[in-house]
Amino acid sequence: MFPVNVIARPAKIFFSKSRSSKDLQSLELRSITSNENPASSGYATNHNNESIVKKHNDVIDIGPSSLRSVTSRDLDKPSVPTDDDEYPDGGIQAWLVVLGSFIGLIPVFGLLNSLGAIESYISRNQLAKVAPSTTSWIFSLYIAISFLSCILAGGYFDRNGSKTPMSAGTVIYVGGIMCLANCTTVYQFILSFSLLSGIGTGILMTPLVSVLASWFFKRRAIATSTATMGGSVGGVFFPIMLKKLYKEVGFPWAMRIVGFVCLACLIVSTVLCHERSRVECEPFASKKQLAKWYVSSSFNWRYFLEGKFLFAALGSSLAESSLTASATYLASYSLARGNSETTSYALITATNAVGILGRYIPGYIADRHLGRFNVVIITVLLAGLSNLIIWLPFGGHVGALWAYVCIYGFATGSILSLTPVCVGQISRTEDFGKRYSTAYFLQAIITIPVLPIAGAIINKGTPAEYNKFIIFVSVLMLAGSACYIVSRYICVGAKLCRF
Repeated sequence: MFPVNVIARPAKIFFSKSRSSKDLQSLELRSITSNENPASSGYATNHNNESIVKKHNDVIDIGPSSLRSVTSRDLDKPSVPTDDDEYPDGGIQAWLVVLGSFIGLIPVFGLLNSLGAIESYISRNQLAKVAPSTTSWIFSLYIAISFLSCILAGGYFDRNGSKTPMSAGTVIYVGGIMCLANCTTVYQFILSFSLLSGIGTGILMTPLVSVLASWFFKRRAIATSTATMGGSVGGVFFPIMLKKLYKEVGFPWAMRIVGFVCLACLIVSTVLCHERSRVECEPFASKKQLAKWYVSSSFNWRYFLEGKFLFAALGSSLAESSLTASATYLASYSLARGNSETTSYALITATNAVGILGRYIPGYIADRHLGRFNVVIITVLLAGLSNLIIWLPFGGHVGALWAYVCIYGFATGSILSLTPVCVGQISRTEDFGKRYSTAYFLQAIITIPVLPIAGAIINKGTPAEYNKFIIFVSVLMLAGSACYIVSRYICVGAKLCRF
């Protein structure tokens, strides 16, 4: 009898990318119904001869057993549609989704970029008698819970779309900010801001970023960078707004006004953001099966068995942990160096303002010239070196501090914007939400101790103690760049190429 599988199996692998999104099922559902070995990575069959080829890179042949160089011209005349043929990569609907994501990320990433404006105020007022290492738990838990909550929305988004998590996240997020207005003790700040607003942030973050992956492929880095510029706009807007409101209406009404602004942005975002198509999945047979699927889809530890995903997730986790620690204590550092409150808040604003360019320009270069991993490696490395070369030796000079925040703000702008793009580059689109949320689960675990350690290092806030803090966050940033380098090496080796 003729061995049909000799032809049928390779043909099935080759033509699998030509199926429409309606025919694609998630990793978990495929693994239940398929007789073949399930994929360990979540997006490719674990077959000895299989490789994942991406047309928008110059080099891509990523397989479990070998790596070799393949140029994009090898795919100039594909016999079947490839991934990038199925995406609009533009048009009024696609760019309205980008606009909706941009508006939604103004509060979500904007407040995350403005933690220093809140930390510097409450540490000198409501929590003036509390040690910095204790106060830092409020912001450490907020960031950790924000990233952990991404897993609540990842699998749900992949299966059901963006509307429900967006609506639920808006209510929880705004409710936490409104409760924050009345806080006076550490545990109250933790319950309202860290817990409620943190959960809301995570639920909103996944659909706001993931929805772009269903509309863009070749121009995904540009679209994501444009959308995440909303976080920089929020980071410029909120510190200025809070500084003025603190003096005119006090802390409670300042936070309530911020809450209403966030509510307006998120309502508009919920209306505009929607996925292009949805994976059609069979209904669950029972509630037990439903619960089992959502638990497994929210966090799939098998993704970490894939080296390129593990080190990409580690790179983003270490870099973003360093970024959030620096941003949280920048204003307090400036005040400790004898600068005025106006200058200290303006430094936060300048960091986020320059970050607007730092999100778009690297994204454009990544898509058109150098590749996503190459660009994020360069920018994260630049951020770490700017800490050691400018901030550490010259932070006491206000002119050098202004130069530092401009360079650092530009370099770190790509950390938030290119992280989802790099994860998407090594993921199938229908699994992106789960893999993105799994990456942020790791980031949450790493973030939990970072701010308390930073607070303990800063201790009484002397210049010498702040210098130790700068070394600490610099090491984290450089380690993040090193992890991205390892991930890239696993994918394409040491060859200089666009990736």
